[in-house]
Amino acid sequence: MKFGGTSVGSPERIRALAERVRERLARRPVVVVSALSKVTDSLVRGAQLALARDSDYENVVYEVLDRHHRAIQDLVPPGPAQERLLSHLDATIGELRALYTGVYHLAELTARTLDAISGIGERLSYEMVAAALDAAGIPAQGVDARGVIVTDETFGRAMPLVDETRVAAARMVQPLIDARTVPVLPGFIGSTRKGVATTLGRGGSDWSAAVVGAALDAEEIQIWTDVDGMMTVDPRLVPSARVIPEVSFDEAAELAYFGAKVLHPATIKPAVERGIPVRILNSLRPSAPGTLIAGRLGGDERGEPRAIAFKKDIAVILIAQPRMLMAYGFVARVFEVFDRHRTPVDLIATSEVSISLTVDHPEAVPAVEEELARLGEVEVLRAMAIVSVVGRGFCRHPGLAARVFQALREVNVVMISFGASDVNFSFVVAEADAERAVRLLHHEFFEERR
Repeated sequence: MKFGGTSVGSPERIRALAERVRERLARRPVVVVSALSKVTDSLVRGAQLALARDSDYENVVYEVLDRHHRAIQDLVPPGPAQERLLSHLDATIGELRALYTGVYHLAELTARTLDAISGIGERLSYEMVAAALDAAGIPAQGVDARGVIVTDETFGRAMPLVDETRVAAARMVQPLIDARTVPVLPGFIGSTRKGVATTLGRGGSDWSAAVVGAALDAEEIQIWTDVDGMMTVDPRLVPSARVIPEVSFDEAAELAYFGAKVLHPATIKPAVERGIPVRILNSLRPSAPGTLIAGRLGGDERGEPRAIAFKKDIAVILIAQPRMLMAYGFVARVFEVFDRHRTPVDLIATSEVSISLTVDHPEAVPAVEEELARLGEVEVLRAMAIVSVVGRGFCRHPGLAARVFQALREVNVVMISFGASDVNFSFVVAEADAERAVRLLHHEFFEERR
């Protein structure tokens, strides 16, 4: 059971979390929690202030200390448990202040240091939630995820090492489950083989839950958030958006990667590999049925689209080389450039003499562009967006493309990707046209014919 920032955002929300856990005690739950809402943003802001030699970073320290101090006093009655928590809070805040002071004096903020700073929120929240569960009569114990989730040394976006994490989870988490005690772990953080703190990247608490769930062979991974489930589109953009009761792993992975905000894009992978269903539930409306993500679903394999997703801040890179006509090896050389710069590619379209592709890490584009220029003529289109229609059986769905392009007849489409996946029809438009394109498609597939 993973609870996000809004689910642990106040003492009232944490008490509600405890009730959700109590209802599922017979299923032997493991709880993974994010930092309190907005705390990670504050921690990163403090790091930036320290880097700028601005002593206002001390205000961030006091804000984080005061918020957690008040929450502890509200959640845990006076006594040894409260004293232990307050001592833990003081020690962790002391560590935070030392990290900020180091950044301030060195005027340097490495990815390794930022990981140590940005993981402080989870280190504070998990101990507090464990104590709150205990105070509510639910046997619980905090387990530091830095001793469970073993990662590589890619600070800022660390990759969990599955086999080693599985061994650590069996040693540190499984005995608590067997003793009918609820383990409470912080999401988002892990550590290298040498014990150096890492993070899985923003939104990584979902991924943490999936990694731990997979390591323990859980029967289900539940992501408790502040929405009713996966939606046909972002409801902030289209108020008539509807909850999708069930989606396949493939559909959910495409939606997560191409912009759906409910899940971290990597969340699905550990679940898919172990065949574990994922359920999206609303901690603010626990009676809502949510969305079930499972390996294979029944129904019409030639069904209608299930949802619309979009992702902004995309760059399109166009590489043209007339000499590649009837040649071989050119595509390989192009992708070697992206490999050297560790820059993933989202969409690809090719012709006899050109390649078009998209990347969502604009900061990497200048270096990539410079190297690609040695292979051919390069043009970069910035401020673009990917819009994706996600469903199933698209390759056996006559008329789908006609409906998509009829709906978008007044929107300029600069690139198309269709056929590489049976569950995704994606295209690129200017960022300024993205929201209009999404509304038009949602109207076409989810409103007009209802």
